[in-house]
Amino acid sequence: MSDPRLVFGVSQKRPTIFVQDRHYVALTTCNSRHYSRLVELFARTERSTSRRAVAKASGSPALRLAEVARLVQPHLEQVETRIAQQTSAFDPAIEGYVVYAVGSRGKRLRPLLALLAGGATGKIDSGHVDLAVIVELIHIATLVHDDVMDEAEQRRAQPTANARWGNSLSVLLGDCLFAHALTLSTTFENSGIGRAIARTATTVCSGEMIQTQRRFDLNLTVEDYLRIVQMKTGSLFSAAAELAAVISEADPKVIATFKNFGFQIGTAYQIYDDCVDLAGTESVTGKTLGTDLRKGKFTLPVLIFLRSASEFERERCCQLVLDEKIEEMIELLKNGANNGALNESIAAGSDLIRKAQCAFDGMALNRYTEELFSLGDALCDMFDQLRVC
Repeated sequence: MSDPRLVFGVSQKRPTIFVQDRHYVALTTCNSRHYSRLVELFARTERSTSRRAVAKASGSPALRLAEVARLVQPHLEQVETRIAQQTSAFDPAIEGYVVYAVGSRGKRLRPLLALLAGGATGKIDSGHVDLAVIVELIHIATLVHDDVMDEAEQRRAQPTANARWGNSLSVLLGDCLFAHALTLSTTFENSGIGRAIARTATTVCSGEMIQTQRRFDLNLTVEDYLRIVQMKTGSLFSAAAELAAVISEADPKVIATFKNFGFQIGTAYQIYDDCVDLAGTESVTGKTLGTDLRKGKFTLPVLIFLRSASEFERERCCQLVLDEKIEEMIELLKNGANNGALNESIAAGSDLIRKAQCAFDGMALNRYTEELFSLGDALCDMFDQLRVC
């Protein structure tokens, strides 16, 4: 394989948010019951199994996520309002671009995680809402940059910023969103929160850079891939859950538990997103798919396939990638005769979620921890919809 894009080694190619003195009143959470560990775990398993069965019967993963979000819906609405209000902080000449970038609602998983973690460790207050706004702004900034690098034309069922205004303006738009999020993070009374958010932003960007650096790299391993997704996605989920617990002034051990939970859930979600890029449908996802393979980003299904493939299969796989025959490549990854790399990736992501849920073993549960557990179930259901029978 002589194509210069494929290399054996490193590829050389290529807070308090000011809202007009508005006062936010925190909702009160109910005191959680304290059961024995055995009864607690049994009750949680029964409720989770029952809820998941009902949710599956009720419809799409979007509906199941909406059920999880219902507990914190008033706070999520505050997050939406305050994200929209951030646009006024920008120069009027660019405000319209910011409105466009933040206006299309996604799943809001990171704000949902921050709010549920806040309720699980105390009472949700304006600090948790601030955190939810900040982590979502950082996420939106990464999406703007991702779409530039992937040359994606659609995101959330509308043209991407780069499709409308070109790469140069879109890169700067992402930069503005990053900078604004970091500015907001400096207003927390606990300055350690702002520093943690800044470190997380650095980690996210570093993960994206390493992934770009390793494009078309046949020496990329599963372990390398996991490190990349932990950095670029797991770290922001982790910060959302961890800092929510910090704002609640939770015990250090509890904070560490939520940090780890967010880290694993975020990593699993990136695996899911990478599987969707291969097995999803653009009309359903609302975004351009197949960009990872076209750009030489070898994600988990590809790496699992390559790990066990014969030399002939590896050569064929690489040629399909270089020729941008994405559909044929996807069929290879789905083929059970080739170890079903897509299904194996789905199983790996689901296992990571189950491992994250085990973090709550022995903890006193309340409604919010139960919904965090249900969030994991909903993500597992999303994985299941991609499974090849």
